[in-house]
Amino acid sequence: MGRLDGKVALISGGARGQGATEAQLFCREDAKVVFGDVLDDDGRKVEAEIRAAGGEATYVHLNVTREADWKAAVDTAVRRYGKLDILVNNAGILIRKGIEETTEDDWDRIMAVNVKGVFLGTKYAIPAMRQAGGGSIINISSTAGLVGSPYGSSAYTATKGAVRLFTKSTAVQHAKDKIRCNSVHPGPIDTEMMRDVLGDAALREARLRRIPLGRAGTTADIAYGVLYLASEESSFVTGSELVIDGGATAQ
Repeated sequence: MGRLDGKVALISGGARGQGATEAQLFCREDAKVVFGDVLDDDGRKVEAEIRAAGGEATYVHLNVTREADWKAAVDTAVRRYGKLDILVNNAGILIRKGIEETTEDDWDRIMAVNVKGVFLGTKYAIPAMRQAGGGSIINISSTAGLVGSPYGSSAYTATKGAVRLFTKSTAVQHAKDKIRCNSVHPGPIDTEMMRDVLGDAALREARLRRIPLGRAGTTADIAYGVLYLASEESSFVTGSELVIDGGATAQ
């Protein structure tokens, strides 16, 4: 029996990278998973891979900035699998610019995906989780939601700080519904997004030198932390921060 046996999960940003790894791991741990993204071809490929491996997963188109898409995604989980126990607000973007170079449109876009998306997902998951008797919401923040960085985007940092405190507010307000809510704070993770941002070898090397464990994290490193928070193993954990960063913020 898997660690998520009998659970139904919804994951945003699941077509590749960290979200895809989470969807695959959850299915291996016997959850039924609905996962969404705007990258439909990639998402359908992940869905096919999970099903070929014997997992139960459904891909849906999910633009996290659109209320109607969230309503439809939650409805798909409840209609197809009977309930919703777990939400992973994983979708996010990074716009790497200094404050003076960041345009108003940049700011609005990153806030829409990284903050409004988490709000909407949480808003529409809560009634379904209440109906199920409780649940677990995991919001993917970042070490950028804890500390500033000379390599960071101030707009991105602002969004991840917002996610961190929105998580705590959700946890306090909905403990009565037996809904837990925690944030995960990855350091540099070896994904397409990081490779795009740290394409310059010297910049990448400088960033990695600041990590005591001496390497970037993997998507599996993060997914196993998310799995813990999704499972009953963390039944007394809410409003908390799980930092997975190789020691970067410990110094």
